[in-house]
Amino acid sequence: MSIESSIKIVITGGAGFIGSNLCEYFIAKNYKVRCLDNFATGHRHNLKAIASHSNFELIEGDIRNLKDCQNAVQGADYVLHHAALGSVPRSIKDPITTNEVNVGGFVNMLTASKEAGIKRFIYAASSSTYGDSKSLPKVEDVIGRPLSPYAITKYANELYAEIFSKTYGIETIGLRYFNVFGRKQDPNGAYAAVIPKFVMQLMQYESPIVNGDGNHSRDFTYIDNVIQMNELALLTKNPDALNTVYNTAFGAATTLNELIAIVKAALSQFDPAIDSIPVTYGSIREGDIPHSLASIEKARKMLGYNPQFSIRDGLNEAVKWYWNNLKPQNS
Repeated sequence: MSIESSIKIVITGGAGFIGSNLCEYFIAKNYKVRCLDNFATGHRHNLKAIASHSNFELIEGDIRNLKDCQNAVQGADYVLHHAALGSVPRSIKDPITTNEVNVGGFVNMLTASKEAGIKRFIYAASSSTYGDSKSLPKVEDVIGRPLSPYAITKYANELYAEIFSKTYGIETIGLRYFNVFGRKQDPNGAYAAVIPKFVMQLMQYESPIVNGDGNHSRDFTYIDNVIQMNELALLTKNPDALNTVYNTAFGAATTLNELIAIVKAALSQFDPAIDSIPVTYGSIREGDIPHSLASIEKARKMLGYNPQFSIRDGLNEAVKWYWNNLKPQNS
């Protein structure tokens, strides 16, 4: 897909894992990209490759501040909204800040976008919205009750987007992400995602710690599949594809035990000793759901989504990136 360089996209949370990958991708596609980030969870080093590019602009600001949102969207055409406080455990520990950022900040960005005449507002939704629904695979119009403050905030985003579409006419598309992983995902901190955490533990010859017995399953989704969905959502000319939400996943379930086996096999190509590191099993995390598997039929049909990376293919790429960029020097 090609696009003229006159089109300007705002990517909120652009210094984060998903946001920085989107920034790099769309700069390479000749878009003008403006990143809004307060660096609460994002990192400047994620933007290093594009920081001096003539089509890239960084605004350091906070989505909780309406003025920052208004500055970010001025003169722009599209918004890819990825600024948020992720993590179920963080939301349980601090529901107030999670709500301020994920709901208050979201409404600020929607309002600023509506006022600025943004053509389309695409936002990161979440598989956590399915809550206690036991049906598998997860289909967009069948959800349960949320199981955490984080899940409530992401569901509230969908409701606000729907109301803004109906009331103000702004086009919106929500992408319900399922356990996204890949290059630049931060392995550090209390709320690090499971894949980079496992990779770093194994590279340091430590036992990876699994919550529960390892039989919980997830639809792990490689970053390049997510980039594809964002681009399809941005470019679709199908009016029936707008003002709705889509599962953004690969469409296959992998247990944590299977995940660790694949990670160990991928890392063992660099260091065979890693294959014999044992796994440690701990308690189940509060607010976690046992199984998650997405139906991606709606995205296939309405947007032409065709994910290219399976869990195994994606992990091989991710592990290669971690080994080359983050391997501890003393290992």
